[in-house]
Amino acid sequence: MELKDLQIYNSLSGEKVKFTPIKEGFVGLYVCGPTVYSNVHLGNCRQFISFDLVYRYLIHIGYKVRYVRNITDVGHLVDDADQGEDKIAKKARLEQLEPMEIVQQYTLDFHKVMDQFNSIPPNIEPTATGHIIEQIEMIQAILDNGFAYESNGSVYFDVEKYNESHPYGELSGRKIEDLISNTRDLDGQEEKRAPLDFALWKNASDEHLMKWPSPWGIGFPGWHLECSAMSTKYLGDEFDIHGGGMDLKFPHHECEIAQGTASNGKSPVRYWMHGNMLTLNGKKMSKSTGNSILPDELFTGENDFMEKPFDAMVVRFFMMQAHYRSTLDFTSDALVAAEKGYEKLAEALKTLNDLKTSGESSLNIQELTGSFYEAMNDDFNAPILVANLFEAVKFINSVKDGTQSISKEDLQLLQKEMTAFVVDILGLKQGKAGGDDKLSPVMDLVLDLRQEARENKDWTTSDKIRDGLATAGIVVKDSKDGTTWN
Repeated sequence: MELKDLQIYNSLSGEKVKFTPIKEGFVGLYVCGPTVYSNVHLGNCRQFISFDLVYRYLIHIGYKVRYVRNITDVGHLVDDADQGEDKIAKKARLEQLEPMEIVQQYTLDFHKVMDQFNSIPPNIEPTATGHIIEQIEMIQAILDNGFAYESNGSVYFDVEKYNESHPYGELSGRKIEDLISNTRDLDGQEEKRAPLDFALWKNASDEHLMKWPSPWGIGFPGWHLECSAMSTKYLGDEFDIHGGGMDLKFPHHECEIAQGTASNGKSPVRYWMHGNMLTLNGKKMSKSTGNSILPDELFTGENDFMEKPFDAMVVRFFMMQAHYRSTLDFTSDALVAAEKGYEKLAEALKTLNDLKTSGESSLNIQELTGSFYEAMNDDFNAPILVANLFEAVKFINSVKDGTQSISKEDLQLLQKEMTAFVVDILGLKQGKAGGDDKLSPVMDLVLDLRQEARENKDWTTSDKIRDGLATAGIVVKDSKDGTTWN
C-alpha cells in the first residue's frame, strides 16, 4: 500500500485531506499526555489508545515515526485558570507529600494501565519540570517578538496584539470579538491588559510548592506553554501531527498555535487530530456526579455499572468499534458483545494456522486484505477495519467447514495480513480474553481430569466439571477434533 493513499481529517481545516509529511518518509507525532495528579480515567485511555493505533499504522505502512507524548507535572492550575493552585501541588498538600511523590505515583499508575491496554510507549516522554529552561527560552522569544508582556513578575501572552497579524481562534472556529464579549472579570485579572490574555509564566507566592528562578522572578510556567516548548525541542518549529482530546481544542491547542507562531514565525502543526469523548450508560462520564469508572474497576469488576469484569483486550477492542472522532458509550451489554467478537476474532486467527488449502481460492483475497488498508487509509477508520476483518472471519470459518476454498499462496497472504492488522495495528494480544496465559495450565489439568472421567464413563464427574466451569464463565466444547474452552 502506497504512503500517498492516507487521508487524515485535519481539525484546522475541518476537512479530510491527503497526508503529506513535512519530511518524506518521516512523521513527527505529538500527543498531549496526562496531568499526573490522579488515576488515569477511561477518557484519557481512549485518546492514548486511539493515537497508539495511529502510531502503529504509520509504522506498518513504512513511515519512520518519532512519537512524543508529554507528562504534565507542573503548571496546570485548578479549573485551567491563570490564578490559583497547581493541581499536583494541591494534591501533594492534601496528602502531605512532596509534589514529585505525587508525580511518581500517578505516572507509574498511568504506565501500568497503558501497558495493560498493550499500548506502545512513545519514543520520547518528556516532563514539563524537565524542560523549564526551554520554556523560559520560548517565553523570551515571544517577548522579543512583541507578543507578550511582563506584569508583576508574571508574563502574559498578548492575544489582541497577536490577532492583529494572525487569526487567534482558527482551530476552534472562534472569533476574537465573540471571545472578548463573553469574558468576565476574574480574580487576579488586574495583572492582565485584557481578559483573553493567558499566562506564559506566573509569579509564585512564598507558599507555592513548585517554583523556579527566571528572568522575571521566582515562578512557574503556564500550562499551555509546556507542550509548545517540548514539541518544538523534539520535533522542530513545524511538525506533522498533534493529537489530543476535543476538550483540549480550546483553549489549550489554540494557545499552542499562538505560542508557536509568536516564537518561531510559523504555525507549528500541519495536521491537528482530536478524539471524541466517552459516555457511560448514555451520560457524560463525571467523577463529581459518580458516573465514572476507572480502568482497574473495569478489569476487576469492582464497580456498580458492569455485570462482570472485562479483560483489557476486550475493552481495547470495544474502543476500536467507534471512530476516534465519534462519541463512544460504555455499557455492560456493549462490552459483553465486544467480548464475544474479540473471542471470534482470536479463534479465527488460530484457525488460520490449521486451514487446508486447495488449488484456487473461492474469494479474492487480495481484494479482501486490500479493504483493511482502505479502511485505515480513510482517517484511521478502525470500525470499518473491524467490519472487514469479520468478513475475513466468515470466510475462514467457511473454509474450515469445507464450503469455501483457499489456495496456499492466498492462505499465506491472509495469515500475514490478518496477524498484522489484528495484532500489530489494532494491538490485540492473541489468546482468549481474561488472561489465559496464567489460566491455560490450570485448564489443561482440569480438562485432563474431565477426559479421564469421560474415558471411565464417569459422566456425573465429567458433567460436574463442565457445569462448574460454565458457572465460572468458561465454556467447554467437545467435538470430533477434541475439547476447546473459551
